[in-house]
Amino acid sequence: MTENRIRDLREDSDLTQQQVADAIGITQRKYSYIETGQQLTDDILIKLANFYNVSIDYLLRQTANPKRNL
Repeated sequence: MTENRIRDLREDSDLTQQQVADAIGITQRKYSYIETGQQLTDDILIKLANFYNVSIDYLLRQTANPKRNL
């Protein structure tokens, strides 16, 4: 599920929910909802892809390749 990939990226980066939330401009509470499968909007998805430098397809589990196609 998408939320699992988002959580895994955060944990693999040794970041807290608060650190990621601050970086993408949302509250830690909202970020927590994202990791539980709630409140994932298109704009948040784009911010997370940019923050982790991965493709949106990777976040959505459409590919196992995290690289962006530019």
